[in-house]
Amino acid sequence: MQWSTPHVATVLDKELKRQVTIDGVDYTIAVDPEGIRLIGKGKRRPDVELRWRDLLSGEAALAVALNASLSKKRQASAKPATEQPADRTSTAAKKRAL
Repeated sequence: MQWSTPHVATVLDKELKRQVTIDGVDYTIAVDPEGIRLIGKGKRRPDVELRWRDLLSGEAALAVALNASLSKKRQASAKPATEQPADRTSTAAKKRAL
């Protein structure tokens, strides 16, 4: 007869850190009772931080959508303008200048 012990998940009562490589870039992932953080190697501030409470309430999905929207807007404003600005001087003003 085989005895099997029930599998019980370990309580997350302190921070757990692991290293992960994403697209060739090293990160440290930290999981603790408050949430999860993804920190670029050699950095002190997290690139991504997510609280468990926000994940469960749906706030995390809202934050992701907002951040994606803002990063697209920042990228669009950072591109150099390829068109020349329109000359807004009126025709009458141009004639007076001659």
